[in-house]
Amino acid sequence: MRGKAGSGKTILFVCIACFLAGILFSGQMWTRPSNNHENTLLPPRPDCDHKRKLIEGRPGDVMEEVVKTHQAIKSLDKAVSTLEMELTAGRTSQTGGRQQSSNHSAQKAFVVIGINTAFSSKRRRDSIRQTWLPKGNQLKELEKEKGIIVRFVIGHSTTPGGILDKAIDAEEAEHKDFLRLDHVEGYHELSTKTRLYFSTIISTWDADFYVKVDDDIHLNLGMLVSTLAKYRSRPRVYIGCMKSGPVLYQNVSGRGAKYHEAEHWKFGEEGNKYFRHATGQVYAISKDLATYISINWPILHRYANEDVSLGSWLLGLEVEHVDERSMCCGTPPDCDWKARTGNVCVASFDWSCSGICKSVERMRDIHKTCGEGDGAVWNVDL
Repeated sequence: MRGKAGSGKTILFVCIACFLAGILFSGQMWTRPSNNHENTLLPPRPDCDHKRKLIEGRPGDVMEEVVKTHQAIKSLDKAVSTLEMELTAGRTSQTGGRQQSSNHSAQKAFVVIGINTAFSSKRRRDSIRQTWLPKGNQLKELEKEKGIIVRFVIGHSTTPGGILDKAIDAEEAEHKDFLRLDHVEGYHELSTKTRLYFSTIISTWDADFYVKVDDDIHLNLGMLVSTLAKYRSRPRVYIGCMKSGPVLYQNVSGRGAKYHEAEHWKFGEEGNKYFRHATGQVYAISKDLATYISINWPILHRYANEDVSLGSWLLGLEVEHVDERSMCCGTPPDCDWKARTGNVCVASFDWSCSGICKSVERMRDIHKTCGEGDGAVWNVDL
């Protein structure tokens, strides 16, 4: 304040210089936005934009995406299940256990159908060959074009190489439609035969499904394959007519004797029923379940009835039980009426006989009345 006073021009020059410096500094601050501001100016990411379009679009588009996602999850679940079974199979093989399910070199197929038969059932087999089962070259073409394998399943007699076994050898040479098991035939050994059947076929054919059929029922192959195809993407599937019959406590004589359950005490008090399981005339299981049976066969318990045994093997697993009622239609007029209304049956038989009563005499008429047509199986789209 006591110094020499500056001139007016000097003061004006200093003011202008300060003003310009302030403008320059402020301009630099505005041209350097913060990181938060920069993020708000970025264009939306493609996935966010896709979700926004789905939300703003039609409801049908959203549902289509949901369905696709659901199908992908089911396919992934089945793949994981198959890999788990193959991993278990590999471990079993490395530890020296019996292992028949490592079937990487096995023939690929969609379904393997085993027709359970006996030495005394030649006429039944012939009645099937003359109706719903293709013969000769047609059977080979069915395997090649559709991946549908059908075989009569039988073991050997108590005297291997005897007259009964030679009769089957001659029949096999003529028709080429047998699967021979290392098993002694007998009704009370059906549970053992079933266990061995699944262990054998999974080492021979790498299929999506494995089916067991009795030799006294009528089967429509095309309908069976179409039904199985609906469950192709699902893991651990058990398909058949689910039932829960009474446990027979008393060892009665006559026809009911073969159904007597020696271990009835395991099922609780007298009058109880079995757990839900597929009836033994025809049922199907997916590949991963057949693999499970093949791996664990030594510790799978066998009950008096083969269908109960199979149900018990799967009871404690994460298995989808499919109650498919078209697999247990009655014989005419039941299957005829259903065919006329467009609901062709997968299988037909008489409950009173646990198969078709007098099947040899009636199979041709039932096929004519309730059959799907000879060309139906060839037109199925897999």
